[in-house]
Amino acid sequence: MKRTKMSLLAVAAVAFGAFAFKGFDGGSIAGKVVPADGATEAWAVSGTDTLKTAVAEGAFSFTNAKAGTYTVIVDAKEPFKDATITDVKVEDGKATDLGEIKLAQ
Repeated sequence: MKRTKMSLLAVAAVAFGAFAFKGFDGGSIAGKVVPADGATEAWAVSGTDTLKTAVAEGAFSFTNAKAGTYTVIVDAKEPFKDATITDVKVEDGKATDLGEIKLAQ
């Protein structure tokens, strides 16, 4: 009887641990800048959370973004102007694709 209780307790502890320390999935934000060499980095801001990533060959991606609404800013190189995309919705476990972002001069 004591052995059965200990076994059940051990199984319960393992199950609890699996859920308590489940990895953070988060969501993601991705986009493509045109022209491809027109930007160096991008920022995603939501409240006090700020994410930064490089723009490589015109593409950028933020991974493990918390669920919420973000403002994405593409830091453009001269002669282009920075681009700002507001109200970018992110859900846990889902990808948000901003598509093509054309930089204005």
